[in-house]
Amino acid sequence: MNIEKAYDQWSSQYDTNKNKTRDLDKLVTVKCLEKLKFDSVLELGCGTGKNTGWLQTKASNILAVDFSEEMLSIAKKKVLHENVNFQKADITKKWDWTSEKFDLVTCNLILEHIEDLQFVYDQAFSKLKHGGHFFISELHPFKQYLGTKARFESDAGKIELRTFTHHVSEFTETGKKAGFQLTELREYFDEDQNKPPRILSLLFKKP
Repeated sequence: MNIEKAYDQWSSQYDTNKNKTRDLDKLVTVKCLEKLKFDSVLELGCGTGKNTGWLQTKASNILAVDFSEEMLSIAKKKVLHENVNFQKADITKKWDWTSEKFDLVTCNLILEHIEDLQFVYDQAFSKLKHGGHFFISELHPFKQYLGTKARFESDAGKIELRTFTHHVSEFTETGKKAGFQLTELREYFDEDQNKPPRILSLLFKKP
């Protein structure tokens, strides 16, 4: 099953199933961005809008994109604000679906499904204003080393989505190659901090 169809199928239970990664990602996003000033946002992989609702309280203009029609359908019902526009888009192809420049580009829990990080970083760089930020929150590669990956239960059984492991150094070096300055890198844990961190977050700035 390809990723788009998998997320379409996952959409009906995405918000209600137990999911530590989803829940921690939401907290991480607020913690990392609450003091950052931004007026316009490009949200990549908005999914069911779990972060969109909070982002719209800080920005006057949000373009939230995802490649899953079903995920977008749920997000549109959850986030009813005039300053938010939802759009279907495939971020692995040229981002010609918007000519706008943004203060902030966010990327949450989607890069594990993308093999070529450089393309995404380069496109994000091109869509940012000078001084703008690129925020990433992803499943930590340490968790991936242990076998953790995106999966859900369906009527046909457990469905595991295709993923790619990107090491911490790949996240940082790809940013440098794109022209970004890394301003912050953090790791977030579950309750037991003796176990590997669950979320890796990075904040880059376009000079």
